[in-house]
Amino acid sequence: MKRYRVILSKAATKAIRKLDPSVSRMLVSWIEKNLEGCANPRAFGKGMSGDRAGQWRYRVGDYRLVAIIQDETVSIFMLDAGHRSTIYDR
Repeated sequence: MKRYRVILSKAATKAIRKLDPSVSRMLVSWIEKNLEGCANPRAFGKGMSGDRAGQWRYRVGDYRLVAIIQDETVSIFMLDAGHRSTIYDR
């Protein structure tokens, strides 16, 4: 059975660091609990459409994580993280 691993991009790492420390801990904890080592990362997120087709979003409270699921390398490449009001404008 495949187990996915999470890879954070430089932009996602920077975005998480810029958030409030409690929010950063919440997001990292959620990633570790739900995505790291999971068998089906699609069960926790929702596919995006339009110009972001192929990307997945994960809802964590008022924050969103945007990622690409790579089945060939069994990894989840985290693209960005931020508040729901601004994440899709970037």
